[in-house]
Amino acid sequence: MSQERRHFSRIHFLSNAYLTTASGGRHIGEIRDLSLKGALVAMASGWQGRSGEGCKLEIPLNHSDAVVIMEGHLAHVGDNNTVGIRCESIDLDSISHLRRLVELNLGDPELLNRELSALVSHD
Repeated sequence: MSQERRHFSRIHFLSNAYLTTASGGRHIGEIRDLSLKGALVAMASGWQGRSGEGCKLEIPLNHSDAVVIMEGHLAHVGDNNTVGIRCESIDLDSISHLRRLVELNLGDPELLNRELSALVSHD
């Protein structure tokens, strides 16, 4: 049985997103889930990326001009065109929007507070 290594809860969240990688190009994908520290994104068939590659993920939020922007790296690239993004840098506006999304979906303010504390001390 594999041991769970996640420190941050993932929320199910379906949304289009744009992934820009260091090796070139801006590609559209679909967010499958989000956390305070990253995302799982399904990319179009034929997309190629390498684990460890630098990237920027842009997630436009529906019904507003808000966009969550994360910079980080590709933590893993799956055979089924999914990619795990590890967030290493996020601006104040983006983390505020992301925090609100997580808060609404977790439904547990105490869990969110613990995760925010872990986010600050994790890096």
